[in-house]
Amino acid sequence: DDDDDIPQLSSHTLAALQEFYLEQQQREGMKTSQGFNQYSIGSIEEDWQLSQFWYSDETASCLANEAVVAAGKGGRIACVSAPSVYQKLKEQDGKDFSVCILEYDRRFSVYGEEFIFYDYNHPFNLPENLLPHSFDIVIADPPYLSEECLQKTAETIKYLTKGKILLCTGAIMEEQAAKHLGVKICKFIPKHSRNLANEFRCYVNYASGLD
Repeated sequence: DDDDDIPQLSSHTLAALQEFYLEQQQREGMKTSQGFNQYSIGSIEEDWQLSQFWYSDETASCLANEAVVAAGKGGRIACVSAPSVYQKLKEQDGKDFSVCILEYDRRFSVYGEEFIFYDYNHPFNLPENLLPHSFDIVIADPPYLSEECLQKTAETIKYLTKGKILLCTGAIMEEQAAKHLGVKICKFIPKHSRNLANEFRCYVNYASGLD
């Protein structure tokens, strides 16, 4: 009799697992349905396999506000691998600016035409309507702390920006950031919703409000 119970226990475990995955899918579905603020940070959960770490609410707000000021009235802002800043900018939807998000994670396609699929391994694989030097400021947060990732992302940044760059990456990338983008470290210390092992910093190439 005891042996007969073993398969039944396994089927219960399987059912529980299926229920867990179903609940997870339902949560994701609810997040992107009407009535839910799909632009709030965390509405799309971090995927650590894609090296995703969302900013804290305070940091995302600070960077979004900086971008709006830097872009100016009617300005265009590009968020490259920086979805938490994009989400904060969309919370300010009434203000006079436009924004798009370049991101590898296709879950962000829920944001419609403002979403542009982006793979840093192919820096210039961009839509034809994304004209060179058409953004007043580009905010970028390369997913990996490697010179290769920074260098390739930098090519995209320089293609998109009219001049202003706001880069967020590790403190250990200071030398490479200066080399590839001509940016300098800011006093402002960005924070993440989950603490990271690596010290994180912001870099700019213009007189910003982050100092």
